[in-house]
Amino acid sequence: MAGLPSGPAVPVEPIALDFGAAAAPETLFQQLVRHWLNERHAPDILPIQAEVLSALLDHIRRQTDTVQALRGDPDSSEAEHARIMLVQTEVERVKFVVRSYIRTRLYKIEKFARHIVATPEVQERLSQAELDHARRFAQLTESHFKVSVLQALPPHQQRLDDNTPFTPPMISEPDKSRAVFVHARDECPPVRLPDGTTMQMQKGQIVLTPYAVVEQLLAMGNVELV
Repeated sequence: MAGLPSGPAVPVEPIALDFGAAAAPETLFQQLVRHWLNERHAPDILPIQAEVLSALLDHIRRQTDTVQALRGDPDSSEAEHARIMLVQTEVERVKFVVRSYIRTRLYKIEKFARHIVATPEVQERLSQAELDHARRFAQLTESHFKVSVLQALPPHQQRLDDNTPFTPPMISEPDKSRAVFVHARDECPPVRLPDGTTMQMQKGQIVLTPYAVVEQLLAMGNVELV
């Protein structure tokens, strides 16, 4: 796997992903699942899906109110009790994906907090609450390092943003050369591979390629990570 990012994309034969019929529009939950999987597989933090999250949280609240109303009705029938179980299952399924999506983003925010604080372009992908957390986390981490280690070092070695040649960077950044599996949702425009050749993915095709190659396709919604 370590040698894959420097070479061409590796095609993977798709399995019954395109049946020739027009796909039905995605539901809000299907959209969230797609964005959740993209977030889990992408090495970089992706734009927050605030509208989808807000709509699904409203859906959870309405479904929870429905459950409470049915539970509080002493005349509820067997059919309504069955409906309660179905609604509860649906709510828990949505809650699981929402929590996992938020935890995945929180992990990346804390891992790349100092990179986020120093990069306005990345900050635009975060909600205001996420950005505030990244700034606080970066500040606390820097204070901890200074108190526990840096203040005991010579002044010229107390910086946290040195870029010394032949040493790992002190600010962690996403590794966009990491290989990812990509599924084409549509016919994609050509992209350039690290070896200088070009690749054009067909709808339904799956390839293994460096993330940087398909970053823009993912942002446009032409592909999804699997």
